[in-house]
Amino acid sequence: MKRIANLFIVSLFAGAITLGAYKLFFEKENYKWVAAGQEMPFVATSNMPTSAKGAGINEVDFTLAAEKTVNAVVHVKNLTISKGPSSLSDFFYGFERQQVPQVGTGSGVIISPDGYIVTNNHVIANSSQLEVTLNNNRTYKAELIGTDSDSDIALLKVDTEEALPYLAFGDSDNAKIGEWVLAVGNPFNLTSTVTAGIVSAKARSLSMGSQSFIQTDAAVNPGNSGGALVNTNGDLIGINTAITSQTGSYVGYAFAVPSNIAKKVVEDIMEFGNVQKGLLGISAANINSREAIERGLDQLEGVYVAGVEEESGASEAGLQEGDIIKQVDNISIHKFAELNGYLSSKRPGDIVEVTVDRDGKSLVKNVTLKEQQSVRLPATGFVVKNLSKEDKKKFGVSKGVKITDVPEGYGRYQLKGKVIIELDGEEINNINDAEDLFGKISRYDRTSFTMINENGEKEHMILQ
Repeated sequence: MKRIANLFIVSLFAGAITLGAYKLFFEKENYKWVAAGQEMPFVATSNMPTSAKGAGINEVDFTLAAEKTVNAVVHVKNLTISKGPSSLSDFFYGFERQQVPQVGTGSGVIISPDGYIVTNNHVIANSSQLEVTLNNNRTYKAELIGTDSDSDIALLKVDTEEALPYLAFGDSDNAKIGEWVLAVGNPFNLTSTVTAGIVSAKARSLSMGSQSFIQTDAAVNPGNSGGALVNTNGDLIGINTAITSQTGSYVGYAFAVPSNIAKKVVEDIMEFGNVQKGLLGISAANINSREAIERGLDQLEGVYVAGVEEESGASEAGLQEGDIIKQVDNISIHKFAELNGYLSSKRPGDIVEVTVDRDGKSLVKNVTLKEQQSVRLPATGFVVKNLSKEDKKKFGVSKGVKITDVPEGYGRYQLKGKVIIELDGEEINNINDAEDLFGKISRYDRTSFTMINENGEKEHMILQ
């Protein structure tokens, strides 16, 4: 009995030593020193799994969207025939410059079962022949239906007897920052490539103009232009258009034309043959200018109205210089790109409800949008406007566009005030024709246009 008691005491002592050693050397205490009078900070910890696979109902599945999209995205090939650079021999001996074939590639998105395809304008620019290849390797010749250089959208059509897979336009206004998206296209001729990312920003403007882009971190590279940006439902919310990079390849920033703008451009081309642009009729302050910074305008949330055009919808509705546009319809406006992006989905004759801040008071104005009356032409930089009744009577013409401004390099030619009626023998009726024809000018070709001066005399100018 005494022996059993001694054995129990030894075992108890050994257990105490083991427990003490574990506490001293192995167990890490989870505590925080708190100064006297200081409350313990509250730290919230989520019980949700951190990995996507363990996220249960919150798991993001890209497979259905990818399967739906890859079959509706095509590979676009653009064959361009241009003349090589001129030499002294051309001038002295009259040699004709050699024609140089060039092949460009990009992507496109089928938007109807009968073969309408949307892509970027820069993908098909100056094309002599267009060809599209589907994901099943079937190839079609494509017809160019129409383009819009401002939005960088073009519409193609292929003839097919069978129904093609296509994507439905989603509502890009409902896209949320942080939302998962897929970019689908043909980067570096790698067909049907799918990359994933999120919507990084909306209403992003670039140096190429005042366009309003969706920014994403889904990998986009040369060849992706014209391809699809879709949400996890497989709805088309953007047309991939550009990247910002010093190397020419993806570095984390990609931009897409919002689907609401692309859809409106496509519908206009189908119905009217060109894009109907509904303008508010204001000029906005450049928030990066020294004057704007000194006046504190760069700190505003909204669009500062720096000027109101005469006979515009804004003028007729009573908008004034100094007003700050805060909202259009139910869309909050924080910067000009948001205003421009929303109005790009509207047409002349549409009425928008504009909320402005005027001297601290909120006013609501109903503005009827009007047609664009002037535009800066590609290749030359000329600013031209549609002819008024007075212009047509004065110059004795029924068509053409009037030059209202020219870059400094053209000043010596005294072009301002003259009317352009033809470009390379093709008639120019209005600013839409002028923008389209001047947008097709190649830097290797010699181009001539015909003008009418104030005396009703024809003049010709050659661009080399």
